Amino acid sequence: MKELQYDAVVIGGGAAGMAAALELEADGFTCAIIERENHLGGILMQCIHNGFGLHEFSEELTGPEFAERFIERVTKSKIAVYTDTTVTQFTAPHSPVAVHSLHCVSPSGAMRIQSRAVLLAMGCRERNRGNVRIPGSRPAGIFTAGLAQRLVNIEGYIPGKEVVVIGSGDIGLIMARRMSWVGCKVKAVVEIMPYPAGLTRNIVQCLRDFDIPLYLSSQTTGIFGNDRVEGIEVTPMQNGVLAPDKSFRIDCDTVLLSVGLVPENELSRAAGVEMNNVTNGPSVDSSLMTNVDGVFACGNVLHVHDLVDWVCEESRRAGRFAAQWLRGERPALQIRTRAGSHVRYVNPARIAPERENQIYLRSMIVKSDAVLELRLDNRVVRSIKQRHVQPSEMISLKIGPKDFEGHEVNSDSILEFIIN
Repeated sequence: MKELQYDAVVIGGGAAGMAAALELEADGFTCAIIERENHLGGILMQCIHNGFGLHEFSEELTGPEFAERFIERVTKSKIAVYTDTTVTQFTAPHSPVAVHSLHCVSPSGAMRIQSRAVLLAMGCRERNRGNVRIPGSRPAGIFTAGLAQRLVNIEGYIPGKEVVVIGSGDIGLIMARRMSWVGCKVKAVVEIMPYPAGLTRNIVQCLRDFDIPLYLSSQTTGIFGNDRVEGIEVTPMQNGVLAPDKSFRIDCDTVLLSVGLVPENELSRAAGVEMNNVTNGPSVDSSLMTNVDGVFACGNVLHVHDLVDWVCEESRRAGRFAAQWLRGERPALQIRTRAGSHVRYVNPARIAPERENQIYLRSMIVKSDAVLELRLDNRVVRSIKQRHVQPSEMISLKIGPKDFEGHEVNSDSILEFIIN
C-alpha cells in the first residue's frame, strides 16, 4: 500500500474543498484534495445555468465557469490532487496530537494518507422517493432533479416529454425551466409546504416566467403507471390535514423529485463526529471544528447553503481555522448557541466572544418586518430588523466582541437566537 503524508487533507473537490485547500496552501501547509469523481468542480460542472459568482466574483457566471476559476488556482498551486479516488476508511483518533489516517482506493491502487488535520467537504446528496414515501406503483420515469440535470446537461438525454416536479427546491425549479427550454411540457410543481422551498428569484425566473403552475400545501398521494409513469395524484391540505375529496390527477410521463438535500456524512459518522439532528451535518465550534480534534467541516456537508458563494466564504474560513489549529492556536473561550422561537437551526454550535464570528441560521416562518433578537443568558444584547424572512433563504450575520460589552460571559453562557 502506498503511504503518503500531508499537513492537511481535504475530502471533496468541489467549491468547498478547493476554497479550503487554497487557504491552507497559502498559509504554507502541505495539502491534498481527494475527489471520487474524475474531475474537480463537483456538482457545479452540470449546472450550466448562470447566476453563480455575484458575491464571490462580482459577475454572473455559469456553474462550470465558477468552478473553473478555482480549478485554475488549484492547478497552479502545490496542492496535491487525487481524482478518481474514494476514501474507504477514515480513522480519527480523539487526541490533539494524533495523526489522522485515511485509506483510499483509486485506479492506480490502494493508499493510506496521514495528516494532522482533515477537512470534510463532501457536499450533499438528494433525497429520493424512498425518503418521502410516496405511495403508488414503481414505473420508469421517476428521477431526482439532479439526475435529470445530469442527463440533460452532460449526457444529452431528455428524460421525458410531460413533466411534473414534486417539491419546490432550487434544483427542481431550475429543472422545470430547463425542461421547458428543451421542449418538454412542465405540467406543475407540487409543494407540500404552504410556501416555496426555493429562492424567490428562482420562483420568478423558473416558474412565473414560463407560466408553470405551483401547487402549495399539496401532497403527492400517488404515482400511477405500469411500465412508465402515467400520472400522479395530488391532494390539497387544509390546516395541515389532507382533503381527499379535493384530490385531482395530473397526467404525465416523467416525475422529477426535488424534495431536499442531505449532507453526505457517512465518513463523518464512522470517524465518531457528533452530528446535528436538524441539519444532518456535523456539530462545529467557532473554528468550524467538530468534536474530533483536527477535523473540520465546511460547505454543504455542514449545512445546505443557498448559494455557492456562501459555500466558498465559509470554506475559506475553515481553511484558515485549520491552519491556526496546525500552528497550535486555540480560542480561549467558547459559548454555546441555541435556536430559539421560530429559528430552525444556528451554525456554528459554539462561538468565541473575543473574536468576530460568522453566524448562519434559518427561519421557520415566513414574515415581513421581522426582528432577530440575540439573547445572552436570557438578556437581549442585540436586535436586528429583517425586511423579510422565510425558510428557503438563509440569514447570515457577524457577531463580535462589541456585542458582549457590558455583559458577563463564561463557559456556561448561552447565546439564543429568536425571530419575532
